[in-house]
Amino acid sequence: MTKNSTEKKPLAGNNVINQLAFVVHDIEAASEAFAKLLGIPKPDWFLTGDQEVSKVVFRGKPTPSRSKLVFMNTPTVQFELIEPDKAPGTMREFLDTVGEGIHHIAFDVDSIKESMPAFEESGYPLLQSGEFTSSDGRYVYADTQGALKTLVEILESAGPRDTAPAVDTFNPLLGTNKLEQLAIVVKDIDAAAEAYCNLLGMEKPPVIQSGPSELTNVIYEGKPTEGKSKYMFINTPLVQIELIEPGDSPSTWKTHLEEHGEGIHHISFVIENMEEKIKLLEDMGYPVIQTGNFWNGKGRYAYMDTVSTFKVIIELLERYDS
Repeated sequence: MTKNSTEKKPLAGNNVINQLAFVVHDIEAASEAFAKLLGIPKPDWFLTGDQEVSKVVFRGKPTPSRSKLVFMNTPTVQFELIEPDKAPGTMREFLDTVGEGIHHIAFDVDSIKESMPAFEESGYPLLQSGEFTSSDGRYVYADTQGALKTLVEILESAGPRDTAPAVDTFNPLLGTNKLEQLAIVVKDIDAAAEAYCNLLGMEKPPVIQSGPSELTNVIYEGKPTEGKSKYMFINTPLVQIELIEPGDSPSTWKTHLEEHGEGIHHISFVIENMEEKIKLLEDMGYPVIQTGNFWNGKGRYAYMDTVSTFKVIIELLERYDS
């Protein structure tokens, strides 16, 4: 059976999201915290090269922008931590306007020259470009913020990037260092899904309605709520993308939309012993924001207020065997 010639193709030529990048004020503190979360030795940061090496161009103009970088490999995506200097650049702009948080997702490509036109044709212009410092390669950021609620970076390397998880891991904070999910709160789930499925070259999965309150048992800020919302789960090779459109009842998703607008809401880890993990994080100063059961009754979740340290909410997911 031959493939349909109209089959959707990913904009980057593949749909492997393999990097999640955080912009931070203090890379030393962030590196120490993330190393404990993932159960790996704290890596040393390095400084990107000067303009002669990095050749950074931001919004069409050369800039001397430099950043401290750390890379941490997990069983799924690579975490990148970035502390930018004061010079103009997309990371500095993000830190000054949004604050600390997740700045972009990334894809590896064989050729930026061949891949970037597909982004531009989809309405995603070039935002920033530059050359790698520690290896032979280059990057560009496509301005996907409006449609995807985060930026997309495409990476062109002379050889394969080292994304293999560290072998000398010790006890991850949550009992796992496998990132399961990246979740985005949106105003219009159908429009967001259209954009993500165009990016990934995939057909749109079904929209899921939140279950009845007697099943979901949502508790937000200590009070029961219907927690009405719509969901969509988009599976990629390494991480699941969750899109969430809040309803009109109180919830962490509705509050996020009202206070911060559309954007990344949380990252998720599948854990065991929910009460034990909640207490562990509470004892570390990270209170519970919201808890509930899955819409289909096959598990439960807890959102923990870890933003102060990890720059994003961490969701604990516990799945039932049956």
